[in-house]
Amino acid sequence: MKYIVLLGDGMSDEPLDILGGKSPLQAANTPNMDFMARNGLLGLAATVPQGLPPGSDVANLSVFGYDPRCCYTGRSPLEAASIGVALGPDDVAFRLNFVTLAPDGGRIYMKDFSADHISTPEGGELIAALREQLEDDEFHFFPGVGYRHLMVWRNGCSAMKTVPPHDITGKSVIDSFPSGEGADRIINLMNSSQMILHNHPLNKRREAEDHLPANSIWLWGQGRTPRISSYQESYGLTGAVISAVDLIKGIGIAAGLDIIAVPGATGYIDTDYRGKAEAALEALKSRDFVYLHVEAPDEASHAGRLDHKIQAIEDFDAKVVGPVLEGIKAFGDYRILCMPDHPTPISIMTHTSDPVPFVIYGGEGFPGNGGGSYDEVAAKATGCFVPEGFRLISMMMGRGPAGE
Repeated sequence: MKYIVLLGDGMSDEPLDILGGKSPLQAANTPNMDFMARNGLLGLAATVPQGLPPGSDVANLSVFGYDPRCCYTGRSPLEAASIGVALGPDDVAFRLNFVTLAPDGGRIYMKDFSADHISTPEGGELIAALREQLEDDEFHFFPGVGYRHLMVWRNGCSAMKTVPPHDITGKSVIDSFPSGEGADRIINLMNSSQMILHNHPLNKRREAEDHLPANSIWLWGQGRTPRISSYQESYGLTGAVISAVDLIKGIGIAAGLDIIAVPGATGYIDTDYRGKAEAALEALKSRDFVYLHVEAPDEASHAGRLDHKIQAIEDFDAKVVGPVLEGIKAFGDYRILCMPDHPTPISIMTHTSDPVPFVIYGGEGFPGNGGGSYDEVAAKATGCFVPEGFRLISMMMGRGPAGE
């Protein structure tokens, strides 16, 4: 038996007036996901347990099959694993975004949480500058991908409150700085970075080329190393992860899964969707399980770009779901789980904890419930609800109930 998860990050949304009361999933042309909905098990699942933040870390842990209430320690330790940064038992990892801050009316606003989607080489150049001027025995900086990087505080504090920068796009940052024990040290780093970045030649070049400058760092998502069981221990399966996002790769590494790099995988709407699908089918030749993650719908939502979100959903359906549906037939017995991790409504440009639509499809003879189409409304209409989203993986494998 072969198993594959097709994850369209942040695809789920809310009804929009501009779409005639439809959600982006309802408005998008998705014949392949609709086919699975009509012939598979369609329903809603809660991927964010009550009391936990609706981040991609919590939600993807659920979809991977781990109960976040038992293993979640923060986003950044997982990202540290993905780039090979070993954490000591008392070390705290922080996600480091390069961001663009802008003054307006005496306040400072979060203009862009990604610094205009700064490139990986540019981000690496700025990390090198931070290392040269801010790194010491306590604070260490590590390059990642695009605007997403890492800072490690040796023997640091983790209990403070931090805010994801994409949650405050277009808003004043004054009330969203870190707070609690150790927050003053983190705020000092963020403030110190601004002088370094303001004068950096790379930012001068970016502004001359009409790109937003990466004029500050934003530190958030802190935590210590989590401990989760491997897929081999939990399910007796070998597997792989395909994603452009360090967080997802970090969960895969913690789960003992192989990480497959796809050239052209960017995490945005220009990603190589078809290359990911082809890599997933190739991986299934020698492995039992693949987790294929596409970030593009979520990034479009954070940017407030409805056109990009619908394009990302349609590309996901046509270039990922379609080829996988066709190619996986060669393996005989298989199961496909297709879903988002969490909703990312365009109207608020950030995540929510609402349940998300899922579909499990297993070819001819799979016991489905015949939903009409793949979207939030059709999923709710089936009456199938899984209150603990981490159980979906076991359901796909035939080891658990079909919800309640």
